Formats: sequence, structure tokens, C-alpha cells
Amino acid sequence: MVDRRLLFVGDSLLAGVGDPAGAGWVGRIVATSFASGLALTAYNLGVRGETSLQIASRWRAEALPRLLAGADCRIVLSFGANDTSIEGDRIRVDPGRSLGVLATILDEAATIGLRAFVLGPAPVDDPEQNRRIQNLSLSFARVCAERLVPFVDVIEPLLASPAWMEQVASGDGAHPGAEGYDALAHLVLAGGWIDWLRRPRAAVG
Repeated sequence: MVDRRLLFVGDSLLAGVGDPAGAGWVGRIVATSFASGLALTAYNLGVRGETSLQIASRWRAEALPRLLAGADCRIVLSFGANDTSIEGDRIRVDPGRSLGVLATILDEAATIGLRAFVLGPAPVDDPEQNRRIQNLSLSFARVCAERLVPFVDVIEPLLASPAWMEQVASGDGAHPGAEGYDALAHLVLAGGWIDWLRRPRAAVG
């Protein structure tokens, strides 16, 4: 049996904030992975409110104790929306710095043998911030494409999802309920998740 270990690194959406089922999108895709015959150990390293800079400062120290030589170890990244929020009178993280963080994490992950999968930032209940998120997601996609890393854009389909937008609006403005996480998990699965898990470790991307 393959010792498949996945590090889920990112912000509050990884942690499933707002989901009364307590599973979030991570729990949902892990369950589907098992049902598809792909058993895995999922390490959820999501921290609410963190920007890419904060995630970059901790991910490696948290990842290394969870890795094992000979195991199929991978990393899933999901962050960015917090970078685009306004704190005081300025954006929390300049888009250029956000891109640099993603590129650096992907490059560092590759040096320690971690194949990556990236989820773009999701929309919130703020049209102006959503425009910033859209731009950041497009840039994230280019960074991933340059490295042959799978990237799933979620902002456009979630902006069109009543389940996501209505639950975000009726909640805290950033996190959905169960139906919203269902929609997000569906996008991840439709974005090639199972095929990515099935690829042998020697494969590229």
C-alpha cells in the first residue's frame, strides 16, 4: 500500500471555517480520494487570517516533521484572498510579493521532492476585493503554468455559484456553509485532483 502523505497549506478555507459539518473542502476531497481507492494521510495546516507572507514563514518547519523518506509526499497550496484585503489604508500584501511567495514555495517544495497542486483564492462578499482576487488568481495561474504545476481557478465559478455567494454574504463575508464547501470541493475534483493523485511520483507536475 502506498504511503501517500498530503500537506494542505494555507488559510481559513483549508480549515473549513464556517462549515457546520466540520469537513470543509479538504475533508470532502479526502473522502472522495479514499472512495476512489487512493488512501492518504492529510495534514491540514490552514491558519485563519494568514497572508502568503505568514504562510511562507512557517510552512517548511511544519512540513518537514510530517514527511517520510520513501513515501509519496505532496503539497496542496490554497491562499491569497487575505493578501488582497485592506488593512488601514493599504492592501495587506502587494500582488508582486504574493506572486514571489507562491513561486518561492513551489520552488522550495520541488527541492525537497514535494509535488504541488495549487488552488486559487476564492471570492468574498466585496466586489472591489473580488476584482483584486481575480487579478491575483490570473497571476497565480501563470506562476503555476511556468512550473507545470496543476492550478485550479475557483473565483470565476464561485462568483457564479449561488450556494457560495449567498452563504458568504449571510455569514461573515468570507466563509460559506456546507453547500459552499460542496461547490468548492467539486471544483477541485473537476480540476484533475484524482488524476494528479494517481500519477506516479516520477511524473512531472
